[in-house]
Amino acid sequence: HPPRFPRTPRPGAPEEGPHDDETDDEIPAGGTVNRPATPGPPMVTAAGPGWTPPGGVTDLASPARVYDYLLGGKDNYAADRDLAHRLLAVQPGLASAARENRAFLGRAVAHLAGHGVRQFLDIGCGMPTGDNVHQIAARHDPGARVVYVDHDPTVLVHARALLADDGNVAIVRADLRTPDELRADVTARGMLDWTEPVAVLLTAVLHFVADADDPAGILAALRAGLAPGSALVISHATGPGRAEAAEVAALFTTACVSPLAFRGREEVAGFFGDFEPLDPGLVLTSEWRPGHRPEPPVGWAPATSRSW
Repeated sequence: HPPRFPRTPRPGAPEEGPHDDETDDEIPAGGTVNRPATPGPPMVTAAGPGWTPPGGVTDLASPARVYDYLLGGKDNYAADRDLAHRLLAVQPGLASAARENRAFLGRAVAHLAGHGVRQFLDIGCGMPTGDNVHQIAARHDPGARVVYVDHDPTVLVHARALLADDGNVAIVRADLRTPDELRADVTARGMLDWTEPVAVLLTAVLHFVADADDPAGILAALRAGLAPGSALVISHATGPGRAEAAEVAALFTTACVSPLAFRGREEVAGFFGDFEPLDPGLVLTSEWRPGHRPEPPVGWAPATSRSW
């Protein structure tokens, strides 16, 4: 992958806010930055599991905006870049992990669309990038329908500005932690037919769901409403070394709107319930049906499953 992903201006996108107070820092392919991470202004501490700041707060980092920065995007604030630099000081391969995760998502969507899945529900979709789920799916089926779900106000503003004129795409504000309400909000848009197969995408989002919010229960609720032939696509952060994992988790607790919960292979595998895994099963993102692998695997545990 190149050091930075190209970006093109989006009509109607906000002109102020993201990247309005710093120059860009290149993130080389290896995941390091060209200047040492420097402490930013004091951050506000999140008040525990399930806590969400008021809309528009930018003195705390957002997972979606940090991810955007790691992918070379511009839709982020100083707090997001500061946290990214601190994380890279602990885990220099983090930018590579972000790119591998995005590439995995693309391969999974392409595979499912190529095998007849025409509906996609992308939960925790994050910022629009250069090649989005609806674009990948449409290359296989121009009639494919995609619903993007997020509860980050910045994500919603940019997604609506980019996708407003696409009749096969809907953007819904909903919270993964309340799956019944999420499904009701998605259903109200009339975009998805739940009697037909739906691919539910949960890439790099479940590790931001605290144990207290019952991620296993959330997944059980999501699986229960899917028709035969549906799919579940998950990627999840796994712990590096114990000391590193604790340091990374502490950074998210103090500087981000969401806590970070590393989980092991067995716990992630349990999220799929009785879905039948597609080969090669639960592996690193870079190892799931790779077209090519330019860099060594990094600490992500992804898988795709399908219920037939």
